[in-house]
Amino acid sequence: MTMPPRLRKLALIVHVTSSVGWLGAVLAFLALSVIGLTSQDPATVRGVYLVMEPAAWYALLPLAFAALLTGIIQSLGTPWGLFRHYWVLFKLLINVVATVVLLIYMGTFRSMAHMAADPEVELSSVRNFSPVLHSVLALVVLLLAMVLAVYKPRGVSPFGQRKQRAQSESRIAPGAVSVPQA
Repeated sequence: MTMPPRLRKLALIVHVTSSVGWLGAVLAFLALSVIGLTSQDPATVRGVYLVMEPAAWYALLPLAFAALLTGIIQSLGTPWGLFRHYWVLFKLLINVVATVVLLIYMGTFRSMAHMAADPEVELSSVRNFSPVLHSVLALVVLLLAMVLAVYKPRGVSPFGQRKQRAQSESRIAPGAVSVPQA
């Protein structure tokens, strides 16, 4: 089942926009994380960790889910399919794992915000290297997904091979003899 060209292009635009938006949000979080670690101003440090939690809820998570949903729609509505090509499967796996890690990490954002909001907590305890590490890892993983999307490396999954065989067999005229291929 493939989408009509106009709908396919619209779905592609929405998918690319949400994916690039997610990448941009990760870059913004990396910048915030670095500011939180390096700033000498206590208000700035506390402010960075206070803003991360709501920004993750209103930017990172929605963009991650949008990229996942639109990617699935895009793959199901195009000849690439969801299970036919390894690169699509790897992109799906990257997106699912990154989204699950982000969901788990939301608790860390919450605890960092609570610590930052408490003026009794030492500034050295508020600073946290974890968001830098997670942002860099997320950036690498999302860039890998982008490379896969652009280069589309060869490799058809076993499901894709069965689909290709079924399609080629359906093209053979009735009554014609087909020679099995090794």
